[in-house]
This record gives sequence, C-alpha cells and structure tokens, in this order.
Amino acid sequence: MNTTDIHEIVVLGAGYTGMIATASLAHRTRKLPVRITLVNPSDRFTERLRMHQIATGRELADHRIPALLAGTGVEFHRAAATSVDPEAQLVTLDSGTTLRYDTLVYALGSTTDTSAVPGADHHAWTLNDPRSAHRLAGRLAEIAAGGGTVTVCGGGLTGIEAATEIAESFPELTVTMISAGEIGAMMGEKARAHLNAALDRLGIVRRTGLRATKVLPDAVELDNGELVDSDLTLWTTGVRVSPWLPTPESPPTQRDSSSRTRRCARCRTRTSTPSATRRRSPWAGAASMAPARAAYPPPPTRPWRSPGNCAESRCGRSGSGTSISRSAWAARTRWSSSPTPTTPRSGGI
Repeated sequence: MNTTDIHEIVVLGAGYTGMIATASLAHRTRKLPVRITLVNPSDRFTERLRMHQIATGRELADHRIPALLAGTGVEFHRAAATSVDPEAQLVTLDSGTTLRYDTLVYALGSTTDTSAVPGADHHAWTLNDPRSAHRLAGRLAEIAAGGGTVTVCGGGLTGIEAATEIAESFPELTVTMISAGEIGAMMGEKARAHLNAALDRLGIVRRTGLRATKVLPDAVELDNGELVDSDLTLWTTGVRVSPWLPTPESPPTQRDSSSRTRRCARCRTRTSTPSATRRRSPWAGAASMAPARAAYPPPPTRPWRSPGNCAESRCGRSGSGTSISRSAWAARTRWSSSPTPTTPRSGGI
C-alpha cells in the first residue's frame, strides 16, 4: 500500500502503446503528485511497423527511449519484468529491482501466432522483432542469388507490405501471396484497385480463396491439397497475446474492484477473468488506456508522435512524425503511387 502522497504509475513495455500511454500520462499528470516509471528490456524504440524494411536489408534510424522521453520526468528502467504481485502491487525486474505501483499499465504487446497451422512454428519466418528481421534479410539474399521462391501467408497490410517490399528489393525472386479472402480487403475500392495494379507490376502471384493447412520446409500445403513451392515462407497472419507475467497465485484480471492492473497490449484478445477470454479490436491497445486517462483531467495536448518521417516515395505521409494512434494511422493514410503504404496491419489467411 502506498504510504506516501505520490501516486506511482508503472508502465511495462515501450512499444507504440507503452510509449503513448507513458507520454500521455506524463503530460496529463505533470502538475500532480505522480511518478511514472517505464520498463523495457531495450532502450531503443522499435518501429515494429517497419520490420519489413529491415527484412530487405535496410537500416532504420536509431531512436533511444530516454532521449524520446527527455523532459517528461519519466524514469526509465532498462530491464525485463519477471513477475507481478497484484496483491502487494509490486513488479520484480530481472535486474533485481522491485517497483511498487498504484497503477500498472501492462503493454507487453503481442507476437505473430504460428501455432494454428502445423509446421508454421518450425518452418515459417515472422517479423516479430529486429533480430528475426535481420536474419530474414540474410536468408532472402541467399535465396535471391539462386532465383528462388518466397511465399507470404496473409493478405492483410503486414503481408502486403512484406510481399511488395521483397518483390521490389529482390526482383529475382518469385513472390506468392496466399490469402483466404481478398488481398487488401480492408481498403476502399480505389485503393484496392491501385494495390492490385502495383502487385501486377511487381509480378506478385496471388492465391486467394485458399488457406494454408501446413507449412513444409520447401512448400506450403493448401486446403485444396495443392503444394506451393516455397524456399522461404513468411507468416504474417494472426497475433498471439504476450502471456501474463507470473504471479504468486493467479494471473491478474483485466479490471476488478481490488486490482489496478490494466491490460494495454496491442492484441486481439484480452483476459477479463482468469478463465475467460473474448475478442477485441486490434486497434484497442491505446483505447484501453481510457480508464487511466479518466483518472486525471486532460489538459490541451497533442498526441505523442513516433520519431522520424517516412521518406519513402511510395508512402504519402508527411509532417514531423507519425501519430501513434493506429486508428488515426488508418484514417490519415494517403494512398499515393505506393504498393506498400506503412499503415496499421491486420488480416488473415
């Protein structure tokens, strides 16, 4: 229990959701007796929406979290949380430090779900983090040298970005997209027509109305029994929520009368009770901060913006940065002559 007059807020995770939560709360509580602590294993901000660029051999700008939060008063811990005690309201870090909290923002995010289809977890690549993206870049270069084949499973924005980036960077490769529905189904009619023209120009093969049922070392099996040759398979469909950190008894819930833990992961599901889950919007990560924001009167403010500005000729965004809100990303995106707009990702096969 807090025996001081300072309200302690601990934010776990410094991805898009964790950073917007931290910066927004810091701004809203700057004149209140509140101390905010951000915890993340790396001090580098990961632009996860740009992993497909790393996968084709490009390097992103190096943005350090302490520099991004300079002047906000936020205390940053470069460490990983290993356990949470919701009764004692304590977080234990792998550095040995224990943090007490009055409010905990749980923003540890999600990863690509490769568990639903046999072989995907063993033979398919993902774009979960910079390390895997760097390794993928090396493998793509090897396959391109022999004029090989690449299969992208998923017809959402992640799959579109990855497929077009790979096809444009490695024209020697034959790139195939597999999707159960129409590729780019979330787009408007004009944007989808432009997308299809770009896919045609890049020579990307589309197999729609089909599902991948098994991933093999050198092929993808479809639900019609067909095998699609694939020297490299990239899995871009579905997300898996990061597991709850260990607790003394049971996982903390989304919100109840005694807990001040809020789940803020960018994910499709959330745990509302220890035994029940329900689907939620993939855009709801930042929106789930509403209870925390309601606790503090919001002064006039602008949204925190991710560092840098996209200079890609195929991306129409402009300005000093990119709004952190995924729904705002979708609303503000301009479809220029680009087959690969950097927008929120969704989709499935």
